[in-house]
Amino acid sequence: MSYIDVIKEREDLVSPGISACAGCGGELVLRKVLQVAGSNTIVAVPPGCMAGAGVIGWNFDSGMKVPVCIPLLDNTASFLSGLSHVYQRKGRGDVNIVAFAGDGASADCGFQSLSGAAERNEKILYICYDNEGYMNTGYQRSSTSSLGSMTSTTPIGSKTAGKQQHQKYMPLIMAMHHIEYCATASPSNMSDLIAKVTKGLEASKNGFAYLHVFSPCPTGWGYDPNLSIEVARQAVRSNLFPLWEMDSAGMRLSYTNRSPVSVAQFAKNIRKFRGLTDDNLASLQALADARYQTICNLAGVS
Repeated sequence: MSYIDVIKEREDLVSPGISACAGCGGELVLRKVLQVAGSNTIVAVPPGCMAGAGVIGWNFDSGMKVPVCIPLLDNTASFLSGLSHVYQRKGRGDVNIVAFAGDGASADCGFQSLSGAAERNEKILYICYDNEGYMNTGYQRSSTSSLGSMTSTTPIGSKTAGKQQHQKYMPLIMAMHHIEYCATASPSNMSDLIAKVTKGLEASKNGFAYLHVFSPCPTGWGYDPNLSIEVARQAVRSNLFPLWEMDSAGMRLSYTNRSPVSVAQFAKNIRKFRGLTDDNLASLQALADARYQTICNLAGVS
């Protein structure tokens, strides 16, 4: 089934009226993930934008049409490990067990349980929507925040100039756990995202699958909400967020970028990058070039 068919024929399992920010990349991705997964799905959404901002429900009312739970910030993967085993023992291995977690709950607070579940090859699809910060509590830096990012804990002023470290590259870390399936995706390349969610769900019936999705945030990053897809597209085209997938057959590039735009082009209209120095830009450009070359080398692309 094509991406168009998925959109036309499958039910939107998220309430049409929710409190996500206008232009939220995470909300768009959540809706499409559930359209692919369907109603035979249980979702865990840890504290963060999708849970704390009321996206999945208010008080005791759910904003989603599938069972959803909010685990702790640091135990999403271990919580779903137990849930997966329960359904397997009940002979219900057909149920999709899905995590939809932010970068803080994945790369930072929840990394121990995430890494453990991946190493055990638990039958889960774990999706990280990466908006590069703890947005729900006022945009503090996370380990996936880019170098030079202005956040509430890495301000730009006379004493500091944004985040001083490069981001942790979670997708490749997870791929090295020898899991069933690992991929990166972006809402700017929706057909590719739909295909990878489909593959991830299929792989999760045999073991652990991980999908790392670029999730631009107009509120925290500081850009016009109608530019979210363009921001995501520029991240892919600059090679700061290359698209690839890995399974038992090896790594494959999903988007061959023969004419990349510069990192400066990606960053120029985003307020969180307003303090980037020439040295910062040069370092980010070198990172993007090296990251893409690493992926190409692993995929056997010259």
